[in-house]
Amino acid sequence: MVQGNPGTGMKKSSTGLQENTGGLLAYLFGFVSGIVLLLVEKENQYIRFHAMQSTIVFGAIFVISLIAGFIPIIGWILTLLLGPIALVLWILLMVKAYQGERYHLPMAGKMAEDQLRKMH
Repeated sequence: MVQGNPGTGMKKSSTGLQENTGGLLAYLFGFVSGIVLLLVEKENQYIRFHAMQSTIVFGAIFVISLIAGFIPIIGWILTLLLGPIALVLWILLMVKAYQGERYHLPMAGKMAEDQLRKMH
């Protein structure tokens, strides 16, 4: 699901980053950069959304691949499949964030929005 970022003319954030740059950086190092931006960005909801979605998506992929690595054959196949999926998601989400889109992945986007609401 795609939602635009209404009313934004690429505003700066409390970190001094432009929104689109902050959104891209939220995905750059997977869940690690997502967590860092959630901790340092206090105001800009666009960047916080992308940081939360990055943390959820890439954190889940990391945990799944870690667990699957211990399961013989089926787990190893799953791990091999997760790599290309994660790469495609990583590129897609960085491009969408840099273009100024508040792009929601089906389940993770809603989870990210819900978590951000709870944090405020």
